[in-house]
Amino acid sequence: MAKNDLWRLSATELTALTRAGDVRAEDAVQASIDRMKAVNPALNAVVEDLSGEALERACALDKARANGAQPGPLHGVPVTIKINVDQKGHATSNGVTALKDLIAPADAPVVENLHKAGAVVIGRTNTPEFSFRADTDNPLFGRTHNPWGRHISPGGSSGGAGAAVMAGIGALAHGNDIGGSLRFPAAANGAVTVKPGLGRVPAWNPSQTAERGLLAQLMSVQGLITRAAEDLHLSMPSLIAADPRDPFHVPMPWRGAALDGPIKVAFTKNPHGYELHPEVEAALDFSRDALADAGYAVEEAEPPNVFDAGRTGYRALMGEIYALMKQDVDAAGSQTVRDIFAVYFQEFPPFAGQELLQMMAKRTHYARQWSLFLEDYPLVLSPFLPQPFFRPDRDTEGAEGVHEVLGCAVYSYAMNFLGLPAASVPARLAELPGGPQPINVQIAARRWREDLAVDACAAIEARAGRMCLPLWEKMQAASA
Repeated sequence: MAKNDLWRLSATELTALTRAGDVRAEDAVQASIDRMKAVNPALNAVVEDLSGEALERACALDKARANGAQPGPLHGVPVTIKINVDQKGHATSNGVTALKDLIAPADAPVVENLHKAGAVVIGRTNTPEFSFRADTDNPLFGRTHNPWGRHISPGGSSGGAGAAVMAGIGALAHGNDIGGSLRFPAAANGAVTVKPGLGRVPAWNPSQTAERGLLAQLMSVQGLITRAAEDLHLSMPSLIAADPRDPFHVPMPWRGAALDGPIKVAFTKNPHGYELHPEVEAALDFSRDALADAGYAVEEAEPPNVFDAGRTGYRALMGEIYALMKQDVDAAGSQTVRDIFAVYFQEFPPFAGQELLQMMAKRTHYARQWSLFLEDYPLVLSPFLPQPFFRPDRDTEGAEGVHEVLGCAVYSYAMNFLGLPAASVPARLAELPGGPQPINVQIAARRWREDLAVDACAAIEARAGRMCLPLWEKMQAASA
């Protein structure tokens, strides 16, 4: 493969070359930088170009390897970091103009773990204001566009990450997820991700001046967005390395024990009162068949209380946000984000006072029900959204827009409230009136068994193919 085509490789394919010494880290990083310079101006996915320090680090890695150092598992892999996580010497702006000069004094654990594994950060990716929209736009850096076209939102809040990795800007993209912020961009762009369960990936920002609310601590996790399921198996073991700055991190291996017999998968199409689009149903049927043919025992079975758990969890989170975050949004947010938050509070009426405490306590009830269900069915295949991904700025269109964007996403934020792993994988490329767009499905898993969810993603991907390939053909045709 020519040097300038190295950006096309998955992280797994690339590390097979860099670790063996067949490809220099410098060449791998340069190829991704060249791709970034070619396609990012039209996407605005990367909002801070770190090409200079990335090449310096890549050269240092090559030199160390030549001197006998053992290459890390992600040796020379170009990655991006979302702008709401601390990277030493760079602003953790979170898409907020008032925070544009908040310079991180040290790396967050996820950044440090990626560095230790040999990855090279080539840029920092865009997020909406306060990282609290399922779309990506802000007054500080502007809008991120979906590489499939401007008929689709890039998702949020890790929209820059999803657009970047699918466009070929880095093999791995860091993101985070409090209600779907890894899975929304994966679904929007046709990428693969797994929202880790609670306690899996150490998290903390050295720049923060106060601790986050309890529900934010319980529902928010760090993760990666990739173009191929195999890259999650490659990279997540490095990301979950322990860090004492997160006192609630659980030091468990990535791979759990093998399960006896065919793994049972509960299969549901239940849209919980929302209309299920034919393309989403087709993606679900395709995924069911792919898993069955791969040896899984797929059965129609209804998991407990998805709608109730999801809505309760998000209303509780809104109660915490109203009490702890609304003042900051009002003071530093744009009129657009203030208006969106006002509609959030209508769509998800915040619990308060004693009722908030009761609903937080009820989290254990829902989690116990799911724990018992997952004893019988270690995996759950379901829709992620009942409809194909929405258009940009849909959430600015009042109650109806927010209802389409977040109201129907109960399979998303229910998993955050429960603290369970949930993966997203593309299963279909739909030809819709606005243009082509990927359709992803969700696979939830037992606690601590992200590896099972990723295995299932790989089985679906093996039949559906990697969505980046038709995307790159489309991008090339558009630029010709």
